[in-house]
Amino acid sequence: MSEMLQNIVEFRKVGFQIGGAKILDGLNLEIKQGEILVLLGESGCGKTTTLKLINRLIEPTSGAVLVEGKATTDWNAIELRRRIGYVLQEAGLFPHFTVAENVALVPRLENWNEAETEGKISEMLELVGLNPSKFAARFPHELSGGQRQRVGVARALAANPDLLLLDEPFGALDALTRVNLQKEFAKTVRELNKTAVFVTHDLHEAFILGTRICLMDKGRIALLETPENFRRSDLPLVRNYLETIE
Repeated sequence: MSEMLQNIVEFRKVGFQIGGAKILDGLNLEIKQGEILVLLGESGCGKTTTLKLINRLIEPTSGAVLVEGKATTDWNAIELRRRIGYVLQEAGLFPHFTVAENVALVPRLENWNEAETEGKISEMLELVGLNPSKFAARFPHELSGGQRQRVGVARALAANPDLLLLDEPFGALDALTRVNLQKEFAKTVRELNKTAVFVTHDLHEAFILGTRICLMDKGRIALLETPENFRRSDLPLVRNYLETIE
């Protein structure tokens, strides 16, 4: 990545503890404009905690997390979250809202005019491969798992955020649907020049999506590299991961 690219997110010696147990330990990390940074690691390594610190779902015990050059603790939490797209494993859709109402959630909270909102609903659904005339009026329970995840991505993109956070969003899907969504997501993010932070424990997914891979272990960064350099690493933890796909 070019050194001229802006840091969208920066972690400065960030620590996070729960009941005296260290979840993150002195984390230093810069996330550049336009990249897809994959946080890779086993359960308990700190990757989801890292993600939640970015949109202030939790706050650091020590150090600082900066978004657009401003500490998350200096942001209004609601304003910060509305600027960031967030996608969870189960999409997190409101069950009593239609697909259109779910996608339009942030634009309506931001008081967009109705014509602009309706246009954005159609645009986002088409972007994720869902025909608006067919899907806009449906409810989440009428969709497949893959379709719900597409709506989740559409909702995250609807307010035109510069930054997207995704916490294992495709983990519960069947293998074929998962690979298709991974490829479509990577293509969409790059075409729209968004910045994304993507949590996974799946090395295949990390290689498909990541411009850089941040391998975490016990609350620290074990390796931060491009996929190509990740494959070349001699670190024992990296070699253990690579053996799972060879």
